Amino acid sequence: MSNRPSVPAPGRRTVLRGSLLASAAVTVPVAVTAAPAFALSGRPSASWGVQVGDVTASSALVWVRSDRPARMVVETSATESFRRARTWHGPLIGARTDFTGTTPLYGLPAGEQVHYRVTLADPHDPRRTGKPVYGTFRTAPARRRDGVRFLWSGDIAGQGWGINPDIGGYRVYDEMRRLDPDFFLCSGDNIYADGVLEPSVTLPDGRVWRNITTVEKSKVAETLDEYRGNFRYNLLDDNLRAFNAQVPSVIQWDDHEVRNNWYPGQILDDVRYTEKNVDLLAARSMRAFREYFPVPTLQASPAERRMHRVVRHGPLLDLFVLDMRSFRNANSPGRQPDDTTGILGAEQLSWLKRELSRSRAVWKVIAADMPLGLVVPDGATDFEAVAQGEPGAPLGRELQIAELLRHIKHRGITGTVWLTADVHYTSAQHYAPERAAFKDFAPFWEFVSGPLAAGSFPANVLDGTFGPDRVFVRAPDRENVSPMEQPQFFGEVDIDGESGELTVRLRAQGGTVLFSKVLQPGRTGQ
Repeated sequence: MSNRPSVPAPGRRTVLRGSLLASAAVTVPVAVTAAPAFALSGRPSASWGVQVGDVTASSALVWVRSDRPARMVVETSATESFRRARTWHGPLIGARTDFTGTTPLYGLPAGEQVHYRVTLADPHDPRRTGKPVYGTFRTAPARRRDGVRFLWSGDIAGQGWGINPDIGGYRVYDEMRRLDPDFFLCSGDNIYADGVLEPSVTLPDGRVWRNITTVEKSKVAETLDEYRGNFRYNLLDDNLRAFNAQVPSVIQWDDHEVRNNWYPGQILDDVRYTEKNVDLLAARSMRAFREYFPVPTLQASPAERRMHRVVRHGPLLDLFVLDMRSFRNANSPGRQPDDTTGILGAEQLSWLKRELSRSRAVWKVIAADMPLGLVVPDGATDFEAVAQGEPGAPLGRELQIAELLRHIKHRGITGTVWLTADVHYTSAQHYAPERAAFKDFAPFWEFVSGPLAAGSFPANVLDGTFGPDRVFVRAPDRENVSPMEQPQFFGEVDIDGESGELTVRLRAQGGTVLFSKVLQPGRTGQ
């Protein structure tokens, strides 16, 4: 096990219990998810909970949503008593950001437990404050020996399976919270903006799945308010709000934040949409995404905003968060002999090569929102991910990945591991040049997890261009199996502080470890 800073369990539970009580003190309205009214009486309320994003050794970004205009105030402390608390004065929250706000924290102690509370104050009378909402997180360690442990998955409220009160909502989040990771990587499809939720669905065995429903989830999202309502929807779940109060997140996006299999420049022929311009839909979704998740790079000026980034988590880990959606070319048969745009875009590929070369972390985990060697079709002839089903030399989007893998090998970059979700099952693929059509790369692993709260699907076929071998897979034999019939999946990465070994565990909801792989540090390929 990693040598991690110990936190007294009773004290931590006390803080979390306070957070949950504060979150639940005002029940989040199920049927009312529109912008708050200005004529509300009483004090500001933060019943949607708190979140923390992209925690480093010295910084973090805290998020909250108010029910009315309010001033955001954050206090941090080394103890749950909040003696000697430090105060951070945040923004004035209003309608322009759908009453959401973030406050950056800087100069935090490395490798320590930080307790925080968020208070919302009446902007006209600072003495009128709402009930504080509590949370806690660990900053990244400064010492290698402290180790790192995190979880990853994706795909939430998809294929018609939303929050089901009959089974306790998103119970997998409670299970993940109890593992007490340093952070959670969400690999995309945080919402299904194109996924309508019906009040009930009859399962093949005759049981009835029941969804909590909202106005915004009754149709595909097109307006800014409809996208905002989709992001709010998941926060109706008690388990998710409790998880957010304890576990910081690193969030990326994929297609369903906007619409299934979208790409820039696409014009829709889907009759459900009155707005056919995907670029306009994506801009609205990105604005709502920026409002509802604490992602520091999205808080910058419009010219500097970007999803791709490096989150540095101490000497052992640099996390490279990719955006395989915003800069891609159009989905196609993928047979182009020359493709500089690919799935990352030329600028993001150059950034990734540069940052991987600069990294001094023992492990360079590449968080990809789409898999590399799994064939993901888009219709009868086009392809959605990297692979296009032809096992020969790289073509189309594969050319960018070949360039990246060649760079990693020739620069002697050690400790690269790929994590992804998207395909709604869990698996482990080992890529090796001796099995591949393209051979100028060092062996590496790709691990897949998900869904967290969506339909499960059969395993995709493999493309032999980069020589993948599916060492493990767990997937259903039919499409769109509900969470009531199929356990949900998430992955765990544990980097030991003493040995530097990285252990990946593929987990199923219910506490089962399905597959485990130990990787050794300091190697260009294994």
